[in-house]
Amino acid sequence: MEGIARFRSTVIDCPDPRALAGFYSRLLGWPVTAEEDDWVVVSDGGSPDRLAFQLVADHRPPTWPEGERPQQLHIDVLVDDLDEAERRVLEIGATKAEVQPSKDGAFRVFLDPAGHPFCLTT
Repeated sequence: MEGIARFRSTVIDCPDPRALAGFYSRLLGWPVTAEEDDWVVVSDGGSPDRLAFQLVADHRPPTWPEGERPQQLHIDVLVDDLDEAERRVLEIGATKAEVQPSKDGAFRVFLDPAGHPFCLTT
């Protein structure tokens, strides 16, 4: 099936694009590939492997897992060792979410420095 468009990037609203791009650059090992005052991109060099961070001055992070501002999307990232990955994401500024919905531990939920949820999984 031929699509109408080609996927370019996922854009994340945040209060500090440089800081959040730095977090995801360290998380994914992707360099910053574009940077303006209100827009920063990290990428492995291609599409769709590209995240962009857009300045929103009055950004209010989602409340996980529900509440006044429920999550509208989240990112899942694959890791080889959940315990080691957890240690490392906490070192670079993530916070482990209080609510962990995966009973078997296959997914671990964290919040990035701007409060967006993301999951580590194997």
